[in-house]
Amino acid sequence: MEHVGAPSGVQVRRMGTHDVEVVAGVEADVFTTPWSAETFASLLDRPNLELLVLEDDREGVIGYAVLWCILDQGELANVAVTPRLRGRGLGTYLLARVFDVARERGIQTMFLEVRASNEPALDLYRRFGFSDVGRRKAYYDHPREDALIMAAKLEGSATPLRHRGARPPEAP
Repeated sequence: MEHVGAPSGVQVRRMGTHDVEVVAGVEADVFTTPWSAETFASLLDRPNLELLVLEDDREGVIGYAVLWCILDQGELANVAVTPRLRGRGLGTYLLARVFDVARERGIQTMFLEVRASNEPALDLYRRFGFSDVGRRKAYYDHPREDALIMAAKLEGSATPLRHRGARPPEAP
């Protein structure tokens, strides 16, 4: 069975002011309409947000996640891993940690929006129990594309459905 724990030398921790420029750089590498460093900085002290970074001992910050927490619902606003490091289980580890943090905050249902053509992301989200609940026509620009709205119930283990029984990641 595949292990969902932290890859060697990688941890997830809360984002700090010193991370903002690097996170904005990852954002710009991943998204066609990226958030600015100023946007990330403005979110740091909001009590209804969890801003997490994925950090490698050698390379520094290599990914991040933004989770809005409102009562018992969460919205995964952004999640990204540096493109050259994809395919190594880092997104799986980061999303498992987001689920852990969401549960700590009392989140029962998590929502997200994703490009309808983003098959790698759709596969990852479905392994964590997300299912399609709606569609936003022509939501994204560059290129113009629909967004799928997905939701997942946060019950039981933080490991993806395909990996039930694997050890969850350590808390930072």
